[in-house]
Amino acid sequence: MAQFSNPGKQSRAAGYTLMEVALTVAIFIVLLAFSIPSILSTVKVFRLSAAVGSATSAIQTTRFQAIMQGYPFQLTFNQSNCTYQIASEPMGTGSFTNVGGAIPLSGSAITLSAGTVLQFKPNGSLSATSGNSETFQISYAGRTKTITVSNYGSITVQ
Repeated sequence: MAQFSNPGKQSRAAGYTLMEVALTVAIFIVLLAFSIPSILSTVKVFRLSAAVGSATSAIQTTRFQAIMQGYPFQLTFNQSNCTYQIASEPMGTGSFTNVGGAIPLSGSAITLSAGTVLQFKPNGSLSATSGNSETFQISYAGRTKTITVSNYGSITVQ
């Protein structure tokens, strides 16, 4: 038996028209264009925060090592290549020797305000032997954070 289509009804294929797809893509592009500056700004904040976190972690870890090992440790922040180096002075040696290699503060192009050397004593106290201050700044893409370390290792980031 043959089927005949009803000439009064027109069948329409399911799907989207070219106009609907083009409008959806245009809206998506506009929203993306507005969000890109916000995303880039957030990435800059996170990169600076990561470098500050690396510096504060190095300070805390080096102080802890001096207390646990019972002899002085030294932490050197190198301004020229934005790295830090840990050194120790075991009993009877009379001088600091490097522990491992220099470690970069960040994979991004950060800057340090000054080279700083912090010495930690076995009782947990510290002194700055270079830079004459326990305060230094880390900058990235126009943003700056100031790190201040008290004589007993309390760290403030502003």
